[in-house]
Amino acid sequence: MANFIGYLFHEILVVGLPSRTDRRDGMFLQAALSNLDIKFVDGINGKDIPQKAIPITTEHERMNDASLGSWRAHMNAIQEVVRRNLTTALILEDDVDWDVRIRHQLKDFALSTRALIQPITGTPGLYVDSTYPSPSSQSSGILPDIPFNGLPSTDPPKLSPYGDGWDLFWVGHCGMHFPFDNNPTLPKGRVIHFGDETVAGKRHLWTFNDPFTLKDKYPEHTRAVHHVQEGVCSLGYAISQAGARKLLYEVGLKDVADAFDILLRFFCEGAKGRKHHNCLTVQPALFHHHRAAGPLSASSDISDHGSGFRDKGSTDMVRWSVRLNADVLLEGGTEMIDQYPDNDDT
Repeated sequence: MANFIGYLFHEILVVGLPSRTDRRDGMFLQAALSNLDIKFVDGINGKDIPQKAIPITTEHERMNDASLGSWRAHMNAIQEVVRRNLTTALILEDDVDWDVRIRHQLKDFALSTRALIQPITGTPGLYVDSTYPSPSSQSSGILPDIPFNGLPSTDPPKLSPYGDGWDLFWVGHCGMHFPFDNNPTLPKGRVIHFGDETVAGKRHLWTFNDPFTLKDKYPEHTRAVHHVQEGVCSLGYAISQAGARKLLYEVGLKDVADAFDILLRFFCEGAKGRKHHNCLTVQPALFHHHRAAGPLSASSDISDHGSGFRDKGSTDMVRWSVRLNADVLLEGGTEMIDQYPDNDDT
């Protein structure tokens, strides 16, 4: 199963503690049912990281062990991409789930990213997004949305089906803003996919970011692709080889004073002593938390989720969840269970 074929990535790496065998069983099953090949990168216990191994260039307290362990485990995955000179890689956390139609979703994502970062056919240096690669002093007003069903012709990419020159795709998160109008560095273009049947109804969408513009301003079942602004949670991200090298430098060797997802935000937006990089994202995300049935205390190895009990498993905002359709897929069925059917929308 070669993951660089079609709209997949050269390799898929999953970050997780070896002790969470329950999550490894689940991820290997989900991957097999999706005809994907995954490799695990062992999670790290933050207390085992010596102080001298943590880059500290400003005066601040050592982060908590859970956040440090998460940072180091992700950096080990990124280091592996650099060490093996992988062209691209998708890095996932071990508690995520995705839609049965993930290949279809990734193809749509690739067509969208190419529209944003590839030159218009036959016109080098001219892009559909007039603010790409960075807004100019003449850039003003609100750009018109780029409709997915009317994407313009762009030059074919040379290195990746997703386009050339990208560093990171933040495809699994808990919230994301559209680039702010007053941000002087981020391109403002948006590809808008109306009527995406894989998107759950609005009543099932949520985010840590306020306002939730996608939900507030666009119709039901809309997906958007754009540049990263204030992402939260590092559930899943793809990196190019060039992006992996930049991450090692900007996130692995510069001041570690914040959780890994916030460091990714700094990397993408050019904050806290980091340069701005070419990062794109999708709303709603393509990879989301799976919340398994059982004790709530098992929900996270980083934060406290309390002492209650979850009677039924669920996956945030994923309609045809691979995990929740395991019975159907194992039996070769084709009638998928929809967590968020349209007739449930009010």
